[in-house]
Amino acid sequence: MAFLLRRPGHAFTRVELLEQVWGWTYGDPSTVTVHIRRLREKVEDDPTAPRLLVTVWGVGYRYDAAPATG
Repeated sequence: MAFLLRRPGHAFTRVELLEQVWGWTYGDPSTVTVHIRRLREKVEDDPTAPRLLVTVWGVGYRYDAAPATG
């Protein structure tokens, strides 16, 4: 989560996240999918309609900063 928070608006592939977050140059990219799902369950109001941890189809995942309120 911290990796994505430091780079809002930038989309990363699953392979990039494996390399940048875990330091793995091999492994199953579905690991990232599972971790994103678990993060969404913790931070999203509705994990089935994410607004913070967004899937970028054909690319991977992106953090979109929450809009300011008030």
